[in-house]
Amino acid sequence: MADDAGDDTDRGGLSSDPSVEQRRDSDGGRPVDERRFRRFTLVVVTLAVIGAIAVSLWLPFEYSPELLWIGLALAAGFFVAEQLAINVDVRSGISWTVSFTEIPLVIGLVVGPFEVVLAAHLAAGVGTLLARKVTGRVLYNAGVMTIEITVAFAVAGLVNALVRPGGVPWLAAFAGTVSAPVASTLLALCAVWVLRRRMRASTGLRLMARILVMGFVNAAVGLSGYLIVTDVQHAWPLVIAVILGLTALYWAYSDLLREQRDLEALTDVSLMVARSGRQAAAKPAGEHDDLAHEYAATEWSTLAERIKDQLAARRVVLRLRLDGSRGTHTVIAGDPVPPGAAEHLEDGIARLPGTHARLFRAAEGTADVRAALRARGADEVLVVPLRSANQLLGVLEAHDRLSRWRGFGSSDVQLIGTMAAHLSTALDNRRLMATLRHDAYHDPLTGLLNRPGFCQAARGTLEERAGTVVVRVDLDVFSTVSDALGYAWADRMLVVAGRRMRDVLGADVPVARLEGASFAALLTECAQPRAREIAERLHTELSAPYAVDKLTVEANAAIGYASIDVEEAPAQVDINGLLQRADVAVRATRGGEEVRGYVPSMGQIFMRRFQLVTQLRHALESGQVSVHYQPKVALPSRQVRGVEALVRWEHPEFGKLHPDEFVPAIEAAGLIGALTSFVLDEALARVRKWLDEGLRISAAVNLSVRILLDAEFPEQVADALERFDVPPELLTLELTESAVMSNPQRALPVLRDLHALGIVLAMDDFGTGYSSLAYLRQLPVDEVKIDKSFVLGMGTDLGDLAVVRSIVELGHSLGLAVVAEGVEEDVARDQLEAMGCDVAQGYLISRPLSERRLEAWLHARTTRAVDRQTTVLTLLS
Repeated sequence: MADDAGDDTDRGGLSSDPSVEQRRDSDGGRPVDERRFRRFTLVVVTLAVIGAIAVSLWLPFEYSPELLWIGLALAAGFFVAEQLAINVDVRSGISWTVSFTEIPLVIGLVVGPFEVVLAAHLAAGVGTLLARKVTGRVLYNAGVMTIEITVAFAVAGLVNALVRPGGVPWLAAFAGTVSAPVASTLLALCAVWVLRRRMRASTGLRLMARILVMGFVNAAVGLSGYLIVTDVQHAWPLVIAVILGLTALYWAYSDLLREQRDLEALTDVSLMVARSGRQAAAKPAGEHDDLAHEYAATEWSTLAERIKDQLAARRVVLRLRLDGSRGTHTVIAGDPVPPGAAEHLEDGIARLPGTHARLFRAAEGTADVRAALRARGADEVLVVPLRSANQLLGVLEAHDRLSRWRGFGSSDVQLIGTMAAHLSTALDNRRLMATLRHDAYHDPLTGLLNRPGFCQAARGTLEERAGTVVVRVDLDVFSTVSDALGYAWADRMLVVAGRRMRDVLGADVPVARLEGASFAALLTECAQPRAREIAERLHTELSAPYAVDKLTVEANAAIGYASIDVEEAPAQVDINGLLQRADVAVRATRGGEEVRGYVPSMGQIFMRRFQLVTQLRHALESGQVSVHYQPKVALPSRQVRGVEALVRWEHPEFGKLHPDEFVPAIEAAGLIGALTSFVLDEALARVRKWLDEGLRISAAVNLSVRILLDAEFPEQVADALERFDVPPELLTLELTESAVMSNPQRALPVLRDLHALGIVLAMDDFGTGYSSLAYLRQLPVDEVKIDKSFVLGMGTDLGDLAVVRSIVELGHSLGLAVVAEGVEEDVARDQLEAMGCDVAQGYLISRPLSERRLEAWLHARTTRAVDRQTTVLTLLS
C-alpha cells in the first residue's frame, strides 16, 4: 500500500522510478530528476517525523510484556504480505502494486499501539528492501511507511472519538486501514508530478479507485479473519484459505490488466501505422521521394516511444532498411546508445533468421552475445526481425526492462513479436504503396513522369507562381527507328532523350514522357525570352545524333511552348490547357523552324478539329469511315479466336487520319455514340458473315467514357445483337479503367447490365491505371488486356517482364482470361505462352486490316478444321 519512487520494492499503491529518461540541465550537470526527488524525499521524511511525534503524543501508550510478541507477530505478517505482493507495470518506470499489508495493519490497529505497529512495519519493509539489495530509496520508503501508519492511527483515533461508547468496535480500525493506501497513493501521484512524468488525470483517478477497492477488500478480509479466529475455535485454516483465494484472484486480475494494456498498445501501434501509411499515400506526385525522410518522420519516433513505454524498456531501437544505397535508418526511443555502439547494431544478434522474437541476457548468453549486449550497454535485449515475404525490412530491439520486479518475460516476447508483425506488414504495405504510386505517376521506360504524374506535379503551380511555361517536345524519328530496327532500339532512343532533357533542365524541373515520343517540361517563374532560350537548348541537345546498334541515327525534335496570356487569369487555364496549346505550337512547326511559341493564331488547329466533328455524320454515310480488324490468336493452340475492330477515316482533304486526331474531338463534342454504333454494327455484320460460313470468331469494340455513362447503351447493344442474330458471347466490349473511374457510380450499373446480356467485357491497357488492383474485383469483367508498353519491353526490361507475369497470375487467380497486345516478336510470344497467357495480339500476328484484306489473310495464313460442327482457323507456323 505504500508508495515507491525508486529502484526498490514497494508495499502497495503506485510506484515511479525517477531513473527513467533523466533530463539534464542545459549545462550538462547532474540529473534534474534526481535533485527534485531528493527535495521531495526530504519533505516526505519531515512530514513523517512530525506526524509520528504528534500521533505518539496524542495516543496513549501502555507497556506490557505481550507487546513484544505482538510486535514480532505483526512484523512477520507484514513481511509475508511483502512477499505476496503482486506488481503490475503501468508504463515505463511506473508500477502499481497489489499488496496485502492492509491485513496485518488492520489487526495491528485492533491489538497493538501505534509505536509497536510502526516499528513492525518499518522492520518488515526496510528489511525486505535490504534483503533484496535495494538501497537507493530506503529513506524515502521509510518515510512513506511512517506516513501510512501515522495516517491509519490518526484516522482510527478520530473515528473512535466520534463513535459513541457501545458502538461498532471494529469501525475505527477498518477506517484507518482504508486510509493508509489512499495516503501512499497521493504521495505517489505527487512524486509523478515532481518528476514531471506524463500521466493523464483519468489514469490517476482509475488507479486511486482500484487501490481503494483493494484496500477495502484487504481490510475487510483481515478484520473478518481476526474476528472469526478470536471467536471461533479452529477457524484459522478457513481464514488462510480465504486469503490464498484472494491472492489467486488478484493474480488473475493483474494478468487481465496486463492483457488489457497489451491490447491497448497493439491498437495504438496499429493506428499509428495506419495514420503513417495514409500520410505517405497522400504525398503529392512529383514530390521528391525521400524514404529516409519518411521513415525518420515523427510518426515513427512516436511509435518507438509507444513500444518503449509498453515494454517498460530503457531503450527501443528501430532500424529500418531502406531501398537502394541509403543503408539503414535508425530511430531510438529512450536513452541514447553508448558512444561507438552504432557500428554494433548490425552484429550477429541483429541478423537472425526467421521472424520470431528472441531474448538475450548477458548472464545466460555466449561470449558473442555478451559482447553484443556490452556494446549496447544493456543487460538484456529483446530482438525481433521485421520481414516481408521475401526480404528483411528492419530490426526492432528493446533494451533492459525498467521494472524492479522482473526482467523481460514470455509475455513481453509475445507482445514485441505481435508488434513486429504489425510493423512488418505496415512497412511492406508502404513499400508496395510507394511502388504503385511511382508506377502510376511515372513512365516505366524512361523513369520520367507520365501524363497523370505531370498534371499532378503541376497542381497549384499555375495559381501560386507567375510565369509558368509548358514545353512540349516531339521526336519525329521515333516511328522510323521503330519500323526499321524495332521498338527495343526506339525505346533506347527515348531513354537517351529523357536523360538529355534532364541534363538541360536540372533535377528540380518536372519532366514527363506523355506518350510515344512526346515529352513535356514545366518551367516556373520563366519569362518568354528565357523560355525560348531553354527550348532552343533542348532542341540542340535532342537533335544531336543517337547511337543505335552501331549506327548513328540523325534525329530531329519539334518543340513548342506555351504560357498564360497577360490578359488571362491563371484560374482560367489549367495544365491540360497549356499542354494543348504547347501541342498546337508543336504541330505548327514547319521547315527549319523547329521551335515555336504558342500564339492565338494557331487556333486554326482547333478549327480543323471542329471541321472534323461537323463532317463526321457525312463521313459515316459516305464511306469515308471504315473499320479495320486486327486478329487475336489463342495460346498455345494459335487458333484465331477473334478480332479487334479499329476505326479508320480517309478524309478527302486531310488524307488518312489517325484515331487520335478525331476521336477525342468527337468524344468531346458528344458524337461518340454515333461512331460507336457504326463500329458496333460493322463488327456484328462481319461476325454474322463468319457465322454463316461456320466460323465462330468474336469481335471486340472499344468503349469510351461517354458511352459507359449512357444508361441506354445496354439496350442498344441488345437490339444490335438481335438485329444481326449474333450470340452475345461473340461480342467483346473493351474499356479502360480510367473510363470507369471517371464516374464509377454511373459506369458500374451500365457494365453490370452489359455483363448480364452475356457479352464479354475486357479491361484494356491493364497495368497503366491508378486503381486496377483496388477496383478489378468490383468490375464485372471477363478478361484483362496487358498494355502493350509492358509487352514490348519484356525482352529488355526485367521489370516489365515481372509486371506481365504478375498480371497473368492475377488475372487467372480472379478467373479472368488474359490477352497480351503489342506482341511483335517470336520471343515475346513464347514468353507469354510459357507464362500461361491465353490470347496474343500484335504485329507479329497481323497489322490491322480492312475487311477485304482480312479475308485474304485468313485464307492465306490459316488452316481450317472442323471441331464439333464448327470450323476452327489455326494460324500457320
